[in-house]
Amino acid sequence: MNPSHLISLQLALHAAALAQLAVAILNLFLIRIMKWKPDLERAPLIIREVFRIHLVFISITLSIFGALTWRFAYEIARASSPLTIWLAVAIGLFWLIRSAMQWLHYSANHWRGDALRTVIHWALFLGYGAMATVYLAAAFLRNA
Repeated sequence: MNPSHLISLQLALHAAALAQLAVAILNLFLIRIMKWKPDLERAPLIIREVFRIHLVFISITLSIFGALTWRFAYEIARASSPLTIWLAVAIGLFWLIRSAMQWLHYSANHWRGDALRTVIHWALFLGYGAMATVYLAAAFLRNA
């Protein structure tokens, strides 16, 4: 990989790290942001507990992804070891699957016909897809 591509990929990895840290923080406030408290209060206790634990652990996971990426962006961009390649593949697949689920899992009834929700839906799909692209490029385009 030529030096300018390496620098570009390293910057893209830093951007992905910051994006993941932002999503991790926002995720902790998801119940408030989405105004889900009344809906959660009607759910059985076990569902509320599992939901809240999953929110916390998704935030922890994304924080780990972001911190590792920020600290090792240069090594990941260079594909300096099998570990950095595997890490890039794993995080890239995580975001690729999350991006696909934006279309495959969520009903269009949640956003279709509402301009703001449509923009958010597309922004999430494209943002998650962009992170997948950055990580998978780091893993597979190392000899380009």
